[in-house]
Amino acid sequence: MFVVLTYDISGTHIQKVMKICRRYLVHVQNSVFEGTITESELNHLKVDLEKVAKPDVDRICIYRIENLKYTSKETWGIKAWSENGIL
Repeated sequence: MFVVLTYDISGTHIQKVMKICRRYLVHVQNSVFEGTITESELNHLKVDLEKVAKPDVDRICIYRIENLKYTSKETWGIKAWSENGIL
């Protein structure tokens, strides 16, 4: 499945959250990650995030896209680079 993850993290633990997200997804914007991930990997990601996120002050949204058939992505502005090339 394809996943888009966004977050709004307060406090000093933002770097921990970003590091966890980078293990599973591609960093595409300040607080946005995306990528193809298995159900098992998504469960691991959630467990890892629950260990550091603080539900009383943080917000994490995960958008699951099961089928990319009817989706498209349009990017404007500066292109970001990843280890695998342009995003």
